[in-house]
Amino acid sequence: MHHKNKLYSVAAIAAAAALTLSACGGGGGDQAGGDGDTLRIGIKYDQPGLGYADGGEYTGFDVEVAKYVAKELGYSEDQIEWVESPSANRENMLSNNQVDMIFATYSITDERKESVDFAGPYFVAGQDLLVRSDDDSIKGPEDLAGKNLCSVTGSTSAENVREEVPGVNLVEQSGYADCVTMLGSGGVDAVTTDDIILAGLASTDANKGKFRVVGNTFSEEKYGVGLPKGSDKCEDINAAIEKMIDDGAWEEAVTSNTEGADYSYNKDLNPPTPEACAS
Repeated sequence: MHHKNKLYSVAAIAAAAALTLSACGGGGGDQAGGDGDTLRIGIKYDQPGLGYADGGEYTGFDVEVAKYVAKELGYSEDQIEWVESPSANRENMLSNNQVDMIFATYSITDERKESVDFAGPYFVAGQDLLVRSDDDSIKGPEDLAGKNLCSVTGSTSAENVREEVPGVNLVEQSGYADCVTMLGSGGVDAVTTDDIILAGLASTDANKGKFRVVGNTFSEEKYGVGLPKGSDKCEDINAAIEKMIDDGAWEEAVTSNTEGADYSYNKDLNPPTPEACAS
């Protein structure tokens, strides 16, 4: 923005280069944080209510927070390139410059901080249980002894409950949607993972009214925005998250994406306060 007339020819060349190199993220934007024609955002494609892809439409709470943050960084919605980011690939995708940031139920941990940076959190989830709406016998993990509980193979959620309730019969599936199908047919008595993930699954059109989130969380999962190590975007992202919370858009995004799931987020933990960025 400074010495604009002197730099005009350089800016023009850069802009022309950006048109041919947009896939590389080249070019210079004038708006705060805008540093290319596109912003590549990693999301889940298979988590209803959080990050879900359906024929080029992207929906969910993670997606709405990402759109809000992108706008605050100077990117319009059509400048966002959505990239599928499965859990096991997230660190590599950031390290290899395949994405600029990740919003994908990505819990902030000390171990992950060694290889990536985080902004946020923008939500604090907690492990919870999903049960059938008419089942009042399960009010928390302590009621699971002798019951069939479903989680995803290899998930920390499954191990947490196995340790806490030795008498539980753990049934593992490849995905949470399979667990919810089993819950509906009576094959299992409860499903466990983060509360908002359960709420998203229960709020799909096929599941509305059939299930409820117990609402007795027994862990803390701080969902952060994954960034490449040394990113300069953390402060601006945190400011955008705070603005989204202050203007009511955050609350609206949670509510609209969990409708029909009989769910209330943990108000002791939310809305969250973003943590200090790595120096």
